[in-house]
Amino acid sequence: MEYYNYIKALHLIFVITWFAGLFYIPRLFVYQIEASYKPSPEKEILGKQLKLMAKRLWSIIAWPSAILAVLFGLILLYLNPYILQNDWMQVKLGFVVLLIIYHLQTHVYFNQLQNNVVKKSSNFMRLWNEGATFILFAVIFLVLLKSAFNWIFGVAGIFALGLLLMLGFKVYKTIRNKNPEA
Repeated sequence: MEYYNYIKALHLIFVITWFAGLFYIPRLFVYQIEASYKPSPEKEILGKQLKLMAKRLWSIIAWPSAILAVLFGLILLYLNPYILQNDWMQVKLGFVVLLIIYHLQTHVYFNQLQNNVVKKSSNFMRLWNEGATFILFAVIFLVLLKSAFNWIFGVAGIFALGLLLMLGFKVYKTIRNKNPEA
């Protein structure tokens, strides 16, 4: 089964590019939302450019990467179905389902902003941006430790990471309120 590792490599490559898209698209959303409150013509110029950037990222990188990562992951499971007997893999697949849900909800936000509908704040999008980070941490620890029990410690680490991210967000917000150009 020499080709198994090639399929695994392709799976990892597309997981990485998928996450790259998921990490960057909410940042573009932040900029789009903030641009929508600027005066004309800045609002229209920035809005048009940011929508184009988001569209290219989402349709050329994020969606194809998501589809290919899932496809190669399913092929790996087909070639090695016994891996499903492992608790850590079942938990990992639960996080993959969460990631797909996160991706689909991000698509909803993408469509709204492409249609100039602003329903969320830029601060919300900054927090939304961290969703993929939490899932990535959980999956990496599960795959490397290969233990559902150790996953409990991973969850504690994820919560600690979450607290640190929230603290960082509050510090950034304070700095930004003092200096809007930051």
